[in-house]
Amino acid sequence: MQQYMLTIYQPDGDPPPPEVLDPIMRELDALNQELRDAGAWVFAGGLHPPGTATVLHHKDGDTLVTDGPFIEGKEHIGGFTVIQAPDLDAALEWGRKVAKVIGLPIEVRPMYWGHC
Repeated sequence: MQQYMLTIYQPDGDPPPPEVLDPIMRELDALNQELRDAGAWVFAGGLHPPGTATVLHHKDGDTLVTDGPFIEGKEHIGGFTVIQAPDLDAALEWGRKVAKVIGLPIEVRPMYWGHC
């Protein structure tokens, strides 16, 4: 079965207040349980804010190390879930459910497990 990454894009800035975020997180917990029950859940993770990132860029025999995100933007990757699904249509259906629960854009992309 193919694995897919469901990437969550969230706007920069402070998270919503608890009265907004708590119900979303409860629904997301229920959806994650649905993924597990269906045998589709592989793993998931949230990320610290983009300001905590360190970028390594190797060029001309040297590796440059910089703090902060690679790209300046108005949104960033806030987290991800890796699922397994029989095909893209099934993965997109899970992505639709995640987008509905959290109200943020979700990118669905097949995982590549060969040599990169």
